[in-house]
Amino acid sequence: MLTTRFVDGAPNWLDLGTPEIDGAAAFYGGLFGWRFQSAGPDAGGYGFFQLDGRTVAGGVQTTPEQGPPAWTVYFRSDDAQATAKTAEQAHGGVVVQPTDVMDKGRMALLSDQAGVPFGIWQPALRKGVDLAGVPGSLCWVELYTADIAAAAAFYYKVLGLETSGLPFPGGTYTCVNPPQGDEESVFGGMVPLAEDPAEAQAGAYWLPYFEVEDPDAVVEKAQQTGGRVRMPATTLEGVGRMAKLADPYGARFAVIRSEPQQT
Repeated sequence: MLTTRFVDGAPNWLDLGTPEIDGAAAFYGGLFGWRFQSAGPDAGGYGFFQLDGRTVAGGVQTTPEQGPPAWTVYFRSDDAQATAKTAEQAHGGVVVQPTDVMDKGRMALLSDQAGVPFGIWQPALRKGVDLAGVPGSLCWVELYTADIAAAAAFYYKVLGLETSGLPFPGGTYTCVNPPQGDEESVFGGMVPLAEDPAEAQAGAYWLPYFEVEDPDAVVEKAQQTGGRVRMPATTLEGVGRMAKLADPYGARFAVIRSEPQQT
């Protein structure tokens, strides 16, 4: 699971692009207790979702020309320029060139070999989110893609990410961890689109998971406030109880009550 002990290659930020930032803030506030705080007049409308005063994500109002409503996951890099160049060499793309964000850090928006967007955050004063792996914050990420082997090769070359197989009833789950990590540093997985017809129809993308105490209550609240249930609350033995949702504007995310790790 994710923590705020950020290392190169691991997720350290995420943000929401939405056509209605006020509506999105109300929706996620109802689900997770977040409040939206503007980053100031020089930030172009960008702001922070906060839980008890601690930042858990970013958000900004976007136009249709900037793409559909979506969550973007950012991965830590100590050299955004070099990472962007490597992504291009690995048959990915650079959507937004590496750019300084005031004195907070350096960001870039890239795409992988299948066209899936993701971000890079090279930290300066802003190391990443303030909370991870606790209720109301990011705890896991999952890549849905048509070709696991190609995706694994791309992210290994660009971010140094390593993969491993975890057997489960009916198949094998592909786990992802930072370079030279161990089982405690696993922060996500890769899932073949063919295993889920609904995901296959939606196309490849990174899915963020937020830790919650009561997934069923979150699902009910999401439905009451304009969200959509993409997968009802389901228990997976050894993992936890989870659900896949979309907010009122179509941005996809998931929630989970993780089972305590055995020691």
